[in-house]
Amino acid sequence: MIVSPCISICKTDPKTGYCYGCGRSNEEKKIWKQENTADEWKKNNLDILRKRLTGWQLESFNESYEYKINNGVSLFKKNLKNE
Repeated sequence: MIVSPCISICKTDPKTGYCYGCGRSNEEKKIWKQENTADEWKKNNLDILRKRLTGWQLESFNESYEYKINNGVSLFKKNLKNE
């Protein structure tokens, strides 16, 4: 199973149409949620997202996504629990 790239920072940039947190479009988010979406599509989409994001945004995504894969929760949600 491939973990969703959502890192719990769900806000869409009005200019690009991409989420500030994960870099996905609303259409890509819908496809991720469909039961019949192939792992191959998800892997390709993750590659696209990493090319779409740059600088600190890419670094933040990579750190939080890796944490989510290893711990089952994004860094954002982890930090909310610790407040």
